[in-house]
Amino acid sequence: MTEPAEPVAETAVAPEPQAELAAEEPAPAAKPEWRDEIRVVLTPGEGTEYKLTMEEGAVARYSWTTEGGPLNYDTHGDGSGQSISYEKGRGVAADEGDITAAFTGNHGWFFRNRNAGDVTLVLRTDGDYDELKKAM
Repeated sequence: MTEPAEPVAETAVAPEPQAELAAEEPAPAAKPEWRDEIRVVLTPGEGTEYKLTMEEGAVARYSWTTEGGPLNYDTHGDGSGQSISYEKGRGVAADEGDITAAFTGNHGWFFRNRNAGDVTLVLRTDGDYDELKKAM
């Protein structure tokens, strides 16, 4: 005959505390530094023009660089029978700054390659303008 088993004392085990997970919020999408970017190769003697359509008083930020040599440039505006020259340069490899539209119209850059070889222009823009368009 078997003897009855002695009762086993049960020990209450507290559940392990769960680490509270911080609610993961998605990181805000980084705003691109530039709204538009144009890359164009200019052959020797070739010119090109890009303009921003802007309202009077609007401000656009820009940066342009070259690969393969410097360029000549003319930053200017036109529209409603008006024109303005903001800045000109010869043999320049890079420039950056702001354009504040003196009047409603087109404001931008004419570039010409006066080198013996091809030059790549990289133009980046951002700010208060409707569009960046190739003017020629």
